[in-house]
Order: sequence, then C-alpha cells, then structure tokens
Amino acid sequence: MKKLLFLACFTLLLASCEENTSKDEKQEVNIYTHRHYESDQELFKLFEEETGIQVNVINASADELIQKMVLEGAQSPADVLITVDAGRLFRAKEKELLQSVSSSFLDSIVPTHLKDEQNQWFALTKRARVVAYAKERVDPSEIISYENLVNEEWKGKLLLRSSSNIYNQSLMASIIANNGEEAASLWAKALAGNMARSPKGNDRDQVIAVAKEEGDLAVVNTYYIGKMLQSNDKTELESAQKVGIYFPNQDDRGTHINISGAGVAKYAPNKENATAFIEFLLSEKAQAIFSSSNFEYPVNEAVEMADLLKQWGEFKEDKLSLNKLGEFNKRAVILFDEAGWK
Repeated sequence: MKKLLFLACFTLLLASCEENTSKDEKQEVNIYTHRHYESDQELFKLFEEETGIQVNVINASADELIQKMVLEGAQSPADVLITVDAGRLFRAKEKELLQSVSSSFLDSIVPTHLKDEQNQWFALTKRARVVAYAKERVDPSEIISYENLVNEEWKGKLLLRSSSNIYNQSLMASIIANNGEEAASLWAKALAGNMARSPKGNDRDQVIAVAKEEGDLAVVNTYYIGKMLQSNDKTELESAQKVGIYFPNQDDRGTHINISGAGVAKYAPNKENATAFIEFLLSEKAQAIFSSSNFEYPVNEAVEMADLLKQWGEFKEDKLSLNKLGEFNKRAVILFDEAGWK
C-alpha cells in the first residue's frame, strides 16, 4: 500500500515538473513586424535580457503580414503585430486580427488620439509629415500650410511620391477629416497640377530630387531626413544637408502626425508576454533608443527627444484621432484617383 502511495505521489510530482517545464518553454513572444531597423533589433535583445522571454521575429511588409495572419486564422502563432502608419493598424483591426488590451501603463502613457478606441493598437513612435524645402531657393515663410502647396508659386516645383503610398493616403485622410471631402478633392487635384514630375520613389528620393533641383519642395516624413543626415551614402548625406524642414499648419490645427504602432494578435498564444512587450517598447529606456537611433518622436512624454530633433525645434501637432486615418482611407484613395494623382 505504501509503495502504491509513493508511486502515486511520485507520478503527480513528475507531472507537475513536466507542466512547469512546459510553461518555461513557452516563455516567448512571436513578433510579426514591418519595421526593419537596427534600433528594433537592439530592443528585442534588451527585452530578452531583462525578462528572459525569447523574442521570435517574422519580418515582411505590412500587407504580407496581415494576409499571413488572415490565412493562419486561429492557428496563427503571432503574438504582436508591429507596423507603420495608423491606416494599416486600422486595416488589421477591421480584419479582426487584433484584440483589446487592458494595461494601466499603456492607458497612462499613450494619448487617446494615438491609440485605437478599443485599445487594440497603440502608437510606439511618432513621425511628422513635413515639407522639405531647398534652402537656397525657397523662403520657408511662404509655405505656411499643406493647403498652400496648391498655390501658383509652387507650380512645377512640388515633389511627391505615389498616391498608393500609405503615408500620402493618411495625409489625405487627415485633410478629409479636417476640411471636408469637397475641399480635400479640390486640394488633391490642384496639388497634382503643381507636381514637378510624375510621382516616383520613396521619401529619400524626393529629398535627393530637391537637391538636384528637380523641384523645390517635397512632402516627407522627418525620420527619413534624420537617417539621411547620418548616412554613409554621400548622395543621401549631401542631399539632406541642402534641405530645410518646415512644419506646416502651425497657425491652425498643427502638422500631420503618423506613427509606427503595435497591437496584440487576436489569437496570441502568449498574450501576457505580448502585452509586456508592448509596455516595454513604451518604457523610457526603449523610447529613448527609438528617438536617438531612428530619429522618431517619442510617444512617452517623459522621454527627451534626440538632439537632432531638438535642433529642428518644437512644433504644434495635429491632435486628430488617428482612427480617422483608417476611417477615411478608402475615400482618400478614391479622391486621389479622381484627381489624377498617380
């Protein structure tokens, strides 16, 4: 009898050990990310060191990651989706790929306009979409606003990337939200008429084109210019040095802001680790790395901006809810098409 009792106790103890081992093996978090920066790799490693939670990373474009999660369904191993632009995060939510998160830390750090209304995604960093101008050819005081870019004085001088680019779509969505659809439509048509060339290339290419005098103004995200100013590529460095940065709409709503952001996947097998990971990315330590390494503006207001960002000066931000960027994305695409913005 004693022998049977001993064997039963031993079996229970062994099962308990196996269960604990299994739990230990699950100390991981699976990240699907569109971002591709060294700063992120540094942060993944730091999170592992501080928590003991292994970070597994899948890199691809936002559209590829979203489609992957759709196809995987409830079997998806994704814990966290990280991407750039609120429009894409809104799209992921629409496809029911994310879930609400309850976190007093995130609630206290991320302003209401920089997160989803149901806490399904949160901003990690901010990017300002500004006007880069040729220092030697443009008086920046004449720029004033996004709306003023349609003025006759800029005809044949404006450089923009394609309307298929999500950054431009979100800027257009903000114009719709702030000014109404009719005014936004007229703006898009007039802007297309002021272009120096057919849209092509990325934001860096627009800055290079300004330096080559193919145009005088370009609409770009600030962090691209920061990266170019630190680039080992001579063309990028010299081009960035030839442009100034102008923050539009300082006399009214403020400069358009977009983000990189993250949400916990709907079927996350490691939800607690996923939440802890997003909280870590919004900690003061992580936010300082984002800012100093990638020249993005911190979401956590307790964090100082990188020196380069300080040099560009403080500016008024448009506090429009970023949910509107997703809400008006489809209309933005239609208006671009109607305006002939390729």
